[in-house]
This record gives sequence, structure tokens and C-alpha cells, in this order.
Amino acid sequence: MERTLNIKNREEFTYYLFLYLKKNEKDSFRKAFLDLHSTDQIEIFKQMSEEKRKRLYDYLDPIEFAGIFQGLALVEQKIVFSELEDAFALNMLNELAADDITDFFGQIPDGVASFLLNKMDEKEANNIKQLLSYKEEAAGSIMTTEFITLASKETVSEVMERLRNEGTDAETIYYLYVTNEDEKLIGIVSLRELITSLEDELIENIMKEQVVSVSPLTDQEEVSTLIKDYDLLAVPVVTDDEKIIGIVTVDDIIDVIEEETTEDIGQFAAVKGALDLNVDAFTATKKRLPWLILLLFFGMLTAGLIGGFEGTLAEVAILAVFIPLIADMAGNTGTQSLAIVVRGLALERFDQSRIIKLLKRESLTGLMMGVVCGIVVAIITFFLPNSSLALGFVVGISLFVTVLVSTLTGTVIPLIIDKLKIDPAVASGPFITTVNDIVGLFIYFSVATALINYL
Repeated sequence: MERTLNIKNREEFTYYLFLYLKKNEKDSFRKAFLDLHSTDQIEIFKQMSEEKRKRLYDYLDPIEFAGIFQGLALVEQKIVFSELEDAFALNMLNELAADDITDFFGQIPDGVASFLLNKMDEKEANNIKQLLSYKEEAAGSIMTTEFITLASKETVSEVMERLRNEGTDAETIYYLYVTNEDEKLIGIVSLRELITSLEDELIENIMKEQVVSVSPLTDQEEVSTLIKDYDLLAVPVVTDDEKIIGIVTVDDIIDVIEEETTEDIGQFAAVKGALDLNVDAFTATKKRLPWLILLLFFGMLTAGLIGGFEGTLAEVAILAVFIPLIADMAGNTGTQSLAIVVRGLALERFDQSRIIKLLKRESLTGLMMGVVCGIVVAIITFFLPNSSLALGFVVGISLFVTVLVSTLTGTVIPLIIDKLKIDPAVASGPFITTVNDIVGLFIYFSVATALINYL
């Protein structure tokens, strides 16, 4: 029976495990370590030094270590794999699911991957080659080829017997796929339906003929949406002639969601590709610098804009005090709307009617926020030294228009980008902030210039 640990227990347990390693007490270590849940094993393994890891490789066999290796991040896998003996590494690879091996091979040099494929079990190697042939982020690249198919004329008892013998080799047995003589997918049976049916019942009588499936070329985000919408644990991958070649499981989709979310956050903050802490400073700089250079030029537009109203500033110097306030409020307001829209687009919540509803709501929201913020800043401005009622009015009306326009800008820009078939997350926070800075300051100085005779 597996033992699970809370954080406090894990720290204490880790101390004893490391003590067993230090004293070369192999049997005590194996008994304690293998009794743990796989998640705890992985977390404890991550805390080990290289010396401790190498001793663990001697204490565990490839089958036992495969579960730990599978739970590591790809960057960690590459480090660990370089520490393994060749025979140990090959035997471990043969124990991993095909999709996990494919992910790993996609991160190592092609020459090394080819060498390992030639050393692996032939059937397993052919499966890996097939998965590697699909482009990254397609269903074919994340599917597993380890699944169970049934014949429609098999009985429940025959299938149950097969599951006892073959079930451990499959990625999942929650869904079983029914094929005809040509290996075409014709139905699906869930494990629940199988267990609750009579033993002599034919599979064709309990299977569902309406099967949700995807092509190996389908984008992984579409697969993720499909699994979410239909509440599935796995979805079959079929060729154009309806032959099943693999399945994408929900655990693979969870990885996809994490990957896509990380990518969107990176784009949103203009640091795409630099969120991985394992990336060195030089690589992170290359990822982030282009955005900063682009925004630098936008910043020069802002400086040029202020220079264009130099006469207004020279005549009423106190206007300069409110430049940071106007710019900050413009950027903050636009970023709020951007976050709402990008999140909605990521979840595919916007059809045409919803877009119209969104625009109406954000317009009204911007209007109300602008009125409140404008009134508040106008009152505060009136009580400042060397201020006047006219200055309060100029700052207040400028902030009102800025908040309203910035709200709409943060809403409309990602919608337009999405219509152009570009990831809306590229309308990043820094980009929207800079654009709205320019818009806000233009509004501010235009109002001030128009009313300068009253200041």
C-alpha cells in the first residue's frame, strides 16, 4: 500500500532516506522509498545531489525508476539521463509511455535520439518514429499508441480476461475502442459499461457508435477544448479513413493547458520564452529585449507628443504634475480590459452576439469608471496649492475621456488581433500600456490646450 506524506512528514522522511543512502543501507532505503506515492518519490528525488542520485540508480531497477523519470520536467530529464548507464537508460525508456518518450526525444539532439531509437525495442521505436513525424502541438505529437481495441463480437467476459493480461500495457483502460476487420473505429465502450454488463453480453450491444475523435493534425488546443466540452478522459486519434492510431488522454491535455497558459502569460507580459527559470540570462535577454526595443520607440513617440505641447506646458507648468497620473490610469485601465478579453478568447466564450454584449458592457463600465475617477481627481486638484477650478475641470475631464477610451482600446485591440488569426495574447500588457499612454497624454494636452485661456 502506497504511503503519502504531508510537507512536514516529507521533510522528516527525506532526512531518513538520505541517511540510508549515506550509510549504504540499500534494503532499508528501498523499503521506505518504494512504499511512497510516486509524487512524493519525485519530490524527494528532486532534492538529491548528483552523488545521491547516482546511488539511487544502483538501488532501483529501470522499471521502478521509470515512474520518477516520467514525472520530471524535460530540462531535469536531460540532466538525469546523462547520468544513467546506457543499459539502464534503454531499459527505462522501454517502460515509458510512447508520448512521454516522444516529448523527451524532441528535446535532445537528433543524432542522440536516432541512436537511442536504434537500440530500443523495434515495435516501440516504430511508434516513437510515428509520433515524431507529426509537427509540434498537433494531436499526433501528444497522442499515445498504447490503447486497447476490441472486436464487436467479443463478449464482456472475454474482454475482462484480456484486460487482466493487457491492461497494464495500456495508457488507460477507462475507454476501450471497438474496431472492425479493417481496423476502422466503429464504437467505444467505457470501463463502467463493461463492469456493469452481463458476462455473456456482446460488445456490439453495449458500445456507443457515436464517437468523438480528432485527426492527428488537429491542433492540441482544439483537442483540449473538445475534451473539456465533452467531459472526456481520452479522445481517439483517427486517420482520414477512420483507422484509430492513438489516443490523447486527459493528463496530456493538462500538460497542454499548463503549456498554453504559460505561453499566454509570457506573451501578455512581453516575456514569451523567458518564464522558464532554467533559461540562462543571455537567452532570457534575447527573448525580452525585442519587445523592450519596440516599446522604446513607442516611448519616443510619447516624448515627441509631450514636446509638441511644449508651449502649453511652458504657459501652465502645473500641468506637468498630472502627466504620470494620466499615463498610469490609461495603462492600468487598458490592461484590465485586455485581461478580460484575452481570457474570454482563450476559453472561446465570444461569438458575435457576445462580442456586441462585451463592447456594450465595457463602454458602460468605462463611462462609469471615467465619471467617478474624473470627479475624484477634479476635487483633489481643486484643493492643491496654486490650483483653480478650471485646472480641476481640465484634469477631471481629461481623465474621464482617457479612462473611457483606454477601456475600449483594451477591449477592441485583442478582438481585432484575434480576427486576424493572431494569438490575442500578443496584445501584451506593455503594448497596451504604451499605446494608452500616448492616447491618454494626447487627450490630456488637447483638452488643456483648448481650455488654456481659462487656466
